[in-house]
Amino acid sequence: MPRSKIDIPCHVDYLSILDETGTVDKELEPDISDDFLLDIYKAMVLGRRFDERMLNLQRQGRIGTFPPITGQEAAQLGTVAHLRQSDWFVPSFREMVAEIWRGRAMETFLLYYSGYNEGVDIAEDQNNLPLSVPVGSQTLHAVGLAWAVRYRKKDDVAMTWFGDGATSEGDFHEAMNFAGVFRLPVIFVCQNNQWAISVPLSKQTRSKTLAQKALAYGFPGIQVDGNDVLAVYTAAKEAVERARAGDGPTMIECVTYRMMMHTTADDPKRYRSDEEVEGWRKKDPITRFEKYLIDKNLLEPKKIESVDQEVKEQIQQAVDKAEKLMKELGDPLDMFNHAYAQLPPHLEVQKAYLAKELAETMEKE
Repeated sequence: MPRSKIDIPCHVDYLSILDETGTVDKELEPDISDDFLLDIYKAMVLGRRFDERMLNLQRQGRIGTFPPITGQEAAQLGTVAHLRQSDWFVPSFREMVAEIWRGRAMETFLLYYSGYNEGVDIAEDQNNLPLSVPVGSQTLHAVGLAWAVRYRKKDDVAMTWFGDGATSEGDFHEAMNFAGVFRLPVIFVCQNNQWAISVPLSKQTRSKTLAQKALAYGFPGIQVDGNDVLAVYTAAKEAVERARAGDGPTMIECVTYRMMMHTTADDPKRYRSDEEVEGWRKKDPITRFEKYLIDKNLLEPKKIESVDQEVKEQIQQAVDKAEKLMKELGDPLDMFNHAYAQLPPHLEVQKAYLAKELAETMEKE
């Protein structure tokens, strides 16, 4: 028998609407209300300023290690903006601005990165999962939630975020395969920020795109300019509508860049050049969106200054609240609770030793 071609879908679209100079493609420009555009802008500025403040606090020794998000604001807000309260939000560990959009209070980040487990408490009326540090594991959680949504015959969706490094993990491929087979209402958002800590994308995969990995599992993948909030918003809108309609999952690859270190324990100068960083700095998602809003007469210098001052005040209030809570929350002895029904003898000894140390410290104060 002669060799013949198998007819399979084998293309991936690339979407960009707002170029690096802030010039918009009018034919592709999404219909978004002025108020909502400004809400997104304020959220982007808040995320950037909070990131800067957290870095300062960490360098002062006032909080512990954390993963900065600077440069990835558009990829997060353009996607999360489509979620309803009843939808499921499944982050990794670098979705700070998306978490704030979903209702997480800023002071809780400061608590968490200072070692307080109260920092990841989630209200019962929120369909949000806590941040997930193991790379790629949260994709499976999102698929499980999407399965439950399908089983209950609801039109909610699950959306999960991960980095380019997660696409090398087995968890990611298992999640994608299960979602494809059962046509689940889940959106996979890959923030391709070019670096899996110190491993570049070129050493993660030989694929031309990461989005094409979706094709192997039988559903669409799209690559977007992840620093273009309008392109991300448009791709996510299509993906969410598709999922709600029962047409299954989508993978969105947001091509962006991690402008800062992987975490504050990392030194990126050891593995990437200043020239590379500066090249991406010219593609800043906030700068180009700001230019777009100015051209639409939604922003002007005084308004920009006002937004900046407003978010800085919000951040200061969060810092003050967190530092007040840190004085009231958390008995160190709690670490011995809830792990065992009956505490083993060696931990009983450690608990007694710590209790003695704490009591002596209190007496000295």
